[in-house]
Amino acid sequence: MGYAYYGNYAQYLEVARVEALRELGITYKQMEDEGIILPVLDFSIKYIRPAYYDDLLTVKTTIVKMPEARLYFEYEMFNQEKTLLNKATTTLVFLNRSTGRPCQAPADIIAALKPFFN
Repeated sequence: MGYAYYGNYAQYLEVARVEALRELGITYKQMEDEGIILPVLDFSIKYIRPAYYDDLLTVKTTIVKMPEARLYFEYEMFNQEKTLLNKATTTLVFLNRSTGRPCQAPADIIAALKPFFN
């Protein structure tokens, strides 16, 4: 059909989310080494226009509020012409790796995000 497969969008958003955290100095490996995992609790996407094969995609990624036990992201995806293709949200939950129970966001994540919410 020439369209990007809809199932790939979750992967595109994951890459955007991981890179957004990396820009803040936070890595998934570091969190996992500290005993925290961050699975997706909720994923929602509104398709506006299709992406086509070979489009160059840009994902604007925003953390919408200071995390507590959950981390909320909003995304806007654009093609190379800066046309808005979709809007999406994900909610992730901080879990203690050994117990599998929700926990508060680690202090280093709060510290990294604090300047953006003052």
